[in-house]
Amino acid sequence: MARINLLPWREARRQRRQRDFISAVIAAVMVTLLAGVAVQMQFSHMIDNQKQRNDFLAAEIRKLDEIIKEIERLDARKQDLLARINIIQTLQESRPEIVRLFDAVVVAMPEGVFLVDLKQSGGTVTVEGRAQSNARVSALMRNIEDSEWIGSPQLLLIENKDQTGTGLSHFRLSFKQQRKKTDQAEAG
Repeated sequence: MARINLLPWREARRQRRQRDFISAVIAAVMVTLLAGVAVQMQFSHMIDNQKQRNDFLAAEIRKLDEIIKEIERLDARKQDLLARINIIQTLQESRPEIVRLFDAVVVAMPEGVFLVDLKQSGGTVTVEGRAQSNARVSALMRNIEDSEWIGSPQLLLIENKDQTGTGLSHFRLSFKQQRKKTDQAEAG
């Protein structure tokens, strides 16, 4: 039998396989590194794009916040103007009321009754006066109750003419200023 030494050929084949394996491993590592770098670059690019979008949205939100503040300032100014308009309308509506009050007091005043003081607080009017008798004060209260513009009289104080020493009874009376019944129906 012939003696053939296959060792160098096997050794050469093993070394070639080992080189091919190392080359394949290095190629795989390189491909993996390149893929990792590419993925990293893609993620970095995506993060940069998202940051740009976030910055744009933040700038737009700041603009909208300024617009909202301006709207709130305008709304507050509108409410202030509406309040002023309501006050002016209330004053315009109440202008003739003082004339009606004085006219109603004059009409309700019977003979023999004299007013010394008249005070108004809101819709309540308080009068102090002198009367020839308590019956005249009662007549004044009835006249106030029958009036269209004033009503709900309440006698707060009455001093008999014997106690005052003036020959006249002193009285203090309060009543409410009210709208005419037809005015209330129209307002409702």
